[in-house]
Amino acid sequence: MKNRVIAVAWFTFVGVSSVVFFLAALLIKLVTMAFDRRLVILQQFTCFWGALYTWIIPAWRIRIQGRELLDSKKAAVVISNHQSLLDILVLFNLFFHFKFVSKSEIFRVPLIGWNMRLNRYIELKRGDKRSIAKMMQDCKKALAGGSSVLIFPEGTRSPDGNIRSFKPGAFILASEEKVPIQPIVISGTNKALPKYSINFHGRCDILVQVMPEIAYEQFAHLPVEETTEMVREKMLNEFENLRSGQA
Repeated sequence: MKNRVIAVAWFTFVGVSSVVFFLAALLIKLVTMAFDRRLVILQQFTCFWGALYTWIIPAWRIRIQGRELLDSKKAAVVISNHQSLLDILVLFNLFFHFKFVSKSEIFRVPLIGWNMRLNRYIELKRGDKRSIAKMMQDCKKALAGGSSVLIFPEGTRSPDGNIRSFKPGAFILASEEKVPIQPIVISGTNKALPKYSINFHGRCDILVQVMPEIAYEQFAHLPVEETTEMVREKMLNEFENLRSGQA
């Protein structure tokens, strides 16, 4: 019962506070859009907005390693494993400039989805070939404009927390645009907020490991399938290291 009350209180706070934060985000965009074409200031505010929802739950203890490996001045394809709805909120704790790819349903969520449109995040309707093609074009436009693009290459949340097979889209994008790949591994969010659950699950240690970027030159000569598996293997090894540290 206690865990359910905490969950209801958290979701209520998210809903109510989003009204104020969206109005603030709208004001920030109106004031800064003339000189901040990448929407860096709005992204930093959005990072605060999202990260706040992880800070108010002391039982979610987030530890970030390798933050210094991120370079907001360089456009890259950022990839992360996907365990939970919390993943993007946890990644906002990086305060890193990116546009992220999300399923179209999230863009229809009042206030939060509206802010995603303000930030020019990238919409994808899964299974729709025209939407996939538009998503790739939007990603290329963001990269050309100097913004990194965040993609969850598993395509959906892992039901058991393990890293599933990767779809090739992110790696095709990096190859065609000749930009580096920046892997990030998350561990622990599946315990904090598992797939198909909206309950609070007590104390959870959440680890975020930013891995060294993989320069374009390291995969330029490889077929996309080999690049995909090479990056996945690197992330799997890092993931196992993180989990062994949590045991």
